[in-house]
Parts: sequence; C-alpha cells; structure tokens
Amino acid sequence: MTEIPEHLLKRAQAARDKAAGEAAASSGDAGGSRIPDHLLERSKAARSGDAGGAVAVADKATAVVSSGAQAGLPVGAGPGGHTQRLLTVVKSGSIQEAKAAPVDKVHTWPHLLAVEFVAALACTAFLFVFSWVVNAPLMNAADFNKTPNPSKAPWYFLGLQELLTMFHPMIAGVTLPGIGLLALMLAPFLDRNPSNKPEDRKFMTSMMTMFLMFWAVLVIIGSFFRGPGFNFTFPWRDGIFFEL
Repeated sequence: MTEIPEHLLKRAQAARDKAAGEAAASSGDAGGSRIPDHLLERSKAARSGDAGGAVAVADKATAVVSSGAQAGLPVGAGPGGHTQRLLTVVKSGSIQEAKAAPVDKVHTWPHLLAVEFVAALACTAFLFVFSWVVNAPLMNAADFNKTPNPSKAPWYFLGLQELLTMFHPMIAGVTLPGIGLLALMLAPFLDRNPSNKPEDRKFMTSMMTMFLMFWAVLVIIGSFFRGPGFNFTFPWRDGIFFEL
C-alpha cells in the first residue's frame, strides 16, 4: 500500500479540525446550514483514531457511493456528485535543460578559413600542373591587314556578340545587359527569405537559372554555330570555327 506523504496528512488534519470547528459553530446558530451526518461521523472517526470508527466510515462511504450510483451519478463520486480525487504525488523534475541545444553556426577561424586556404592551395597546384603539361602557346600578334574570318570575341563576350546579330547595338549592348544586371542587383530585395535551403528559395533559383541558361545558350551558339562572316552554320556539317 502506498504511504501517504506527511504534508498531505497534515493538510487533511487541518481540514478536519476546521470542519469540526465550523460544525460546532453552526450547531449554536439556528439559521446556519446543517452539516450532513456522514461527514460528522467521518470527522469523529478520524479524530478518535478508532478502527471501528474507520470501518463504520468506510461502510458509510460505501453506502453513499451505492446511493450515488443508483441516482445516476458516476461510480466513485463523492457527496453531491463530485469526482475530484487525488491520483498520485509526482516528484518534480529539473526545470533547467542540462543538455545544450545544437547550433548551426561555427567560428570563421579556423573552420571556414582553413577550408578556404586548403581549397586555394589545391586550385593553385592544379593550375600549375595543367600549365606545365598542356601545350598552350600564344597566337601570333594581331594584324589589321589580315582579319581572321570569322572574327570572334573571347568566349565570355560571345553572348554580347551574338546579341548584336539580333538587335540594334543600343538594345543588345546597353538595354538588355542593363536589365539583367539591374534584376540581379534587386534580387536580394525581392526575395527576403532567410533560409539557406534550395527548396525554400524557388524564386531566386528560378531567376538565376533563367539568367545562366539565357547567357549559356548565346555563348554556345556564338562558339559552335557561327562560321565565316559570322553566319549561322552547323558544326557537324561545316566544322567548328572556334579557337581558345
């Protein structure tokens, strides 16, 4: 049988003493409300500590429960149909969390700068070995009396050169590139999502993808599909007119 804590026993004793005092006071007051007999008997039995009184109180409580069940009240209901009961005493746990919560931030040094330094060394070593092994001589000096045909700009400017074949120089060289650069500058203000996950940045991902695909298509057409006179041609039919 579970032992009742000491503070609950003291609280119950104080409640019984208070009920007995109120019963004594109400017995001399004709206009006061009368305490039920079974509560008085339970209080007397608890004060006397008599086992026989406890058995009588238990029988009385059983009779009250039975009468309540016959009256349509829930089984285990007290006087007046009240069902509030003390279930158990739970020991309180620790309020402060002892285990630290993980964070997604690290210090710049050495976590970030160390990785960047190693990556820079690896790229430098790769470029050194590549330039040593691969033979990439410089071409002859430019001769204004002998212009190569086709005369193509470096690959990173071929997109602009391709636009010049389609639009007026003002539109191809100023308007369209200016709109693209303005859109890239305004992109952080249009999409204020703080998430770093690609699935949460669909607007920025779509915008950057369209920009890169548009420029990549222009560079590919200018590199492999433009022949003598910068005319459109097919590389599998007339060959490739492109040199690094």
